[in-house]
This record gives sequence, structure tokens and C-alpha cells, in this order.
Amino acid sequence: MLPTASGSFGDKPVITFPDTPAPADLGVEPLVLGEGDVVEAGDEIEVNYLGQVWGGRVFDNSYDRGAPVRFPIGVGAVIQGWDEALVGASVGSRVLISIPPDLGYGPAGMPRAGIGGTDTLVFVVDVLGTHRR
Repeated sequence: MLPTASGSFGDKPVITFPDTPAPADLGVEPLVLGEGDVVEAGDEIEVNYLGQVWGGRVFDNSYDRGAPVRFPIGVGAVIQGWDEALVGASVGSRVLISIPPDLGYGPAGMPRAGIGGTDTLVFVVDVLGTHRR
């Protein structure tokens, strides 16, 4: 069972977790279906996102910074869970993603962000744009 997220596209979400263990596999749930261009592997995408450890604290979010981020997708520039979950999404979509450790930061985790090697990561991502490279 995946968490739920409040808010509309463009609004900072709040994630609510179920009283169940984190799923072992990648979970992708479109919360809003966009009608824009489809994200393809190799594109540079622009997103707003909130990232939270399963059942724990928010470790990063672009909403509070007031600036979206851009990065290549589907080419190994970000964690594997993002590459797998966001290729195929449409611009204007809001996507909830649950990423198991092996598709996130792996056994080493990301200590400086407070992410352990066994942590499942949950993101809400608003896809703002895609640019062919």
C-alpha cells in the first residue's frame, strides 16, 4: 500500500503514510495526469518535488526553495527509481513514487541527507517541463 499525498499540482504536498511496511518494489501512482509532452529517456526535465523517508522526515523539497530543478532523466544522472518512474510521465503530471533502497541510494544510503541504507524513499513530483537534448 502506498502513502497518500495532499495538495494539487504546484502546491507543496503533505505525505500521509499507511500503517504498513514499505513496499519492496518500486511504486508509481499518478495523482494528476498531465496533458503535455511525454518525458523520454535522455530528456532534461524540470520538476518540483518533495522527498521523505518512509514514515519519517522530509529530507529535501524544492517547493520551499521556490525554484524547480532540472536534470537529465533515464540516463543514470539521478537515482534509478526516478529514471524508471518519470520516463513516460506527461508534463503537468503529479506523481507519487515509493523507491526501495536498491533503486535509491543503496546500502550506503546518503548520510549527509539523513538517508540510511535500508530507507525507502517517497517522493511527490510535479513534472513542469521536458526538453529534448
